[in-house]
This record gives sequence, C-alpha cells and structure tokens, in this order.
Amino acid sequence: MDIFSIISLLGGLALFLYGMNIMSEGLEKSSNGALNKNLKVVTKNRFLAMIFGAGLTIAVQSSSAVTVMLVGLVNSGILEFGQTIGVLMGSNIGTTLTAWILSLAGLDGGDIWWINILKPANFSPLFAFIGILLTMVSKKEKTKSAGHVLLGFAILMFGMTMMSDAMKPLAEMDEFKQILMMFTNPILAVLVGAAFTGIIQSSAASVAILQAFSMAGGVTYGMAIPIIMGQNIGTCVTALISSIGVSRNAKKVAIVHLSFNIIGTLLFLIPFYLLDFIFNWAFVDMEITPFMIAIVHSIFNVATTFILLPFSKQLEKLANKIIPETDKKEVPSIVLDDRLLAVPSVAVEKSLDTVIDMCNLATKAFLESLDIIFKYDDKKAAEILEMETHIDKYEDQLGTYMMKLSKIGLSDTDTKNVTKILHTIDDFERIADHAVNLVDVAKEIHDKKIVFSDEAYREVTNITDAIREIIDLTVRSFRDNDVNLATYVEPLEQVIDELKLVMKRNHITRLQNGTCTINHGFVLNDLVTSYGRVSDHCSNIAVTIIESHHGTYDTHEYLDAVKHDGNADFETKFNEFSKRFALK
Repeated sequence: MDIFSIISLLGGLALFLYGMNIMSEGLEKSSNGALNKNLKVVTKNRFLAMIFGAGLTIAVQSSSAVTVMLVGLVNSGILEFGQTIGVLMGSNIGTTLTAWILSLAGLDGGDIWWINILKPANFSPLFAFIGILLTMVSKKEKTKSAGHVLLGFAILMFGMTMMSDAMKPLAEMDEFKQILMMFTNPILAVLVGAAFTGIIQSSAASVAILQAFSMAGGVTYGMAIPIIMGQNIGTCVTALISSIGVSRNAKKVAIVHLSFNIIGTLLFLIPFYLLDFIFNWAFVDMEITPFMIAIVHSIFNVATTFILLPFSKQLEKLANKIIPETDKKEVPSIVLDDRLLAVPSVAVEKSLDTVIDMCNLATKAFLESLDIIFKYDDKKAAEILEMETHIDKYEDQLGTYMMKLSKIGLSDTDTKNVTKILHTIDDFERIADHAVNLVDVAKEIHDKKIVFSDEAYREVTNITDAIREIIDLTVRSFRDNDVNLATYVEPLEQVIDELKLVMKRNHITRLQNGTCTINHGFVLNDLVTSYGRVSDHCSNIAVTIIESHHGTYDTHEYLDAVKHDGNADFETKFNEFSKRFALK
C-alpha cells in the first residue's frame, strides 16, 4: 500500500462524509420539520419515542447528530430528560440503515442483471444524474431537496468505492495481517472501534470503513464483532463533548447514551465469548462480508434496544446517580442552544417559542405600565424595569441566533419564520422601551402631583383603551399567526393617530381657557407620543404577519396600498374603530 492508496483512502472518507452531509440536509429540508412537529407528544410514550428516534436518525443520517440535538432540546427546556431515552435507543436502530445500503457493494450477481442493478456502483451514477437534474432544473424547494438526497447518496457511494479500492492491496501485505491479528483480543478490538469512531465522530462512517476493510479480506467475525460494539460506544463521544457547559439534565442525556451502549456491549459480548468457549464456533474464524457486518450491526442495536427499552426508568435512575441533583436551583435563562442548529426545523420552532415568550413579556411590561400611570407604585415600576432589561437580552440572543440560522440551508417555511422573527424582535423590544417611558411619565405625575381635568382624563382613558385593544389584537394575531386578525391593527393605528391630533388640539384649547397648565402639556405630550409609537410598532408586527403569509416584505408598499387605494375593508374597520373610540 503506497502513499497514493493512503491519499485515495482519505479522499474516499472525505467524499463519504460530505455525501452523507448533503444527503442529511436534503432529507431534513424535504421533511420540512415533519418529524419534529409532534415531538413532545410522541416522546411521552417510550415505544413511540423509539420509533421516532429511528425515523429521525434515518432523516439526518447520524445518530450522533440526533443525540447532540437531544442534549440541546433538554438544555433548552423543550423536552424533559426522561423523554429522550426512547429516542436515544431508536437512534441506534436508525443508524444501521447506512450499513445495509453499503453492504450491497459486496453483491456478486454474475450475469443476473436484476442483482447487479442493486450494486451501488451501478445505480449510484444514475442517482447522481437524476439528482443534479432536479437540483439545477427545478424551482421547487422540495424537488431540489430530493435532488440533494440523490446527489449526496451518489457522492457517499463513490467515496465508499474509493475506500474499498484503496484497501484492496492490503490483502497481500503481511504487515496488515499482523495488525489484524491484534484484533483477535476482544477488549483491544472494542477500544480500537470506540477510539476510531470517537475521532471521526460518525459510527456510520466507521462501520463503512470496516466494511471496506472486509472487502480486502482477512477480517474475521471474531475481529469484526467487538469492533462493531466499540463503534457504538465511540459514537457517544460527540454527545459527551456537546454536554460540556449545559444543564445537569442535559448532561444526563449523554450519560444515558453512553450507559446504554456500554451495557449493550457487555450483554452481547460476555454471552458470545462464553458460548464460543463452550462450543468453539467455527464461524468466528471465518472471514466476514460487508453484508454480514450490516447484519451483526443491526442485530446488536435492535436486540439491545428491545432488551433495555423496558428498563428506561432504571437507566434514568442510573444517570441521576451519576449526576445527582443539587440543592442549588439553576437560574432560568433564555436558552437558544446551538446544538439545535443540527436540525434547523427544531431550532426555528424553539426560536418561535422564544419570540412568543418575548412578546408575552413585552406585553406584560407595557400593560403594567398603563396600570400605574395614575396609580404609581415603586415596586411595580422596578418590576417593569427588570422586565425591560430581560427583553433586551431576548433581542440580543434571538438576533444572534437568527443570523446563525440564516447561514444554514432552510426550507421555505423555516426561512419565512426566521424572516418573521427578524422583522418583529426589534418592535417587541421597542414596546418594552416605551413601557419604561410610561413609568417615567407615571413617576412625574405622582411626584409633581399633577391632576388632569375631567375632560383630559377621559381623553387619556379613551386612548389608553384603544392602545390596550391594539396590543391585544397584535399579540393574538402574532401568537396564532392569524392573518385576518392582523388586518384590524392598521385601521386602529390610524384611529389612534387621529386621537392624538384631537387630544393635542383640545389641550391647546384648555391652555387658552386656563383649565390646563404647561406642565400638563409636557406630560400629556410624552404620554401620547409613547402611545403613538407603540401603535406604530404594533402596525409593523401586523404587517409582518400579513406579508409573511404572502411572501413579500415591503411595509411601505403595503400600507400605501391599504390606506390610499380605496380599500373598502380598511375603511370599514377604520370607521368601526372611530365610532367605538368616539372620535370628535
């Protein structure tokens, strides 16, 4: 084996991993997050969770990626630690699919065409051709994603062929045979399998390399079986690394994954070698084929899963003993975990939940600021200021996370949601800022003992009611993504603008009559200015909801269209709100 064979081996491994990555992204986009929509419901049943884990692993083509995602989901508070155990077990079953596909490379059909067509070397070029056509010609996102799946698979198989071809000369080398003899020690074989898989961080790739080695000849059942066990242990390294710096419950996910594979290895190897010692099985010294490697890999993972699935609670208790709870409570925080980026649809879903939390907190801060305008309370004021500080953190973290998400290949739906979040987080943050402004207004009214005339008080109460209404419409339309409800916001925003003008005109009249003072004017101006700007931000949010539905984001064009093009629906809603809030 010369230097060029080594280069071919490394190049084949690179293409294999790259093809797997392309195929994984294509599958994730084409699924459009369907596997993740019922995540919380499915994971409540351990058997359904196992099936879900297998399906998700097939979709992303990596049990390591699934485990890392689960660490992120628990760290983010989306899932409870106990809900992940079934998914972890299922991921071990899902990862066996790649080995089965690669095992087809060892088929020898002779002159039988239908067997030969099953060989990846024969059908993968066709997949590559169809894949590149779908990717370049189609304009539909799902069709392009299907093309990426086929293209990724073809690249993966080409990499596998390169690796197996590079290893063929090894069969004639005495040095290689001596190295293989070392693997007759099962403990060493397990350690080598675990170490190698831990280094490349892909059990599928590690098993593929073992299958490529087996094509060169000389790899026996006795060598391959413990290596396969070790490969399952080695795949836990990725999750263990990802668990650094996360919550205690999230760390337990990685611990259960490791415990499951170690216990499974012991349950499998101890009886195997004990029975081999008694019966001296002849097949142990026979050469193993890629097909039989896939069978052993599947038997181990399926059997281990079904043996240990009933003991999920015991595995949970074991993890709790290894990482016990502390008396100190973990400080709740905004968690947008980078581990979720491995499955963008989950990351987007978590971001939507987070921006709704931000919306709720901003709304709470603003509504509480309305409550203290004429009933100032220091404690309430301090709480509002604290909420506003927390909302600033929401904006910073969501903005940063959206930038990371936007650099990843997203489905059309996820892209719309990311754009929607980016367009609205600033508005929610500004609403909270105006809550602080109203606290200042309330404090000034309280400290200076300012008393409004009955007429001014009625006007403030009236516009405050309108502001409460526009906040309610905005929040409900945003939470429910209700386009119809969002169309009510802009007409009400126009009514609030009219109310501001009426209030300013009436205040000038009261100044001339001597029923109000300049101090009243300053406070009233600050109040209605904040109200007006909040209604503007509500309008921005509503327009984003509407335009997200239509797929365009030109706020000025939309507002000009509804206000100046004789829009009958807009006029009807404007008139309804005008009557309700008694414009004069």
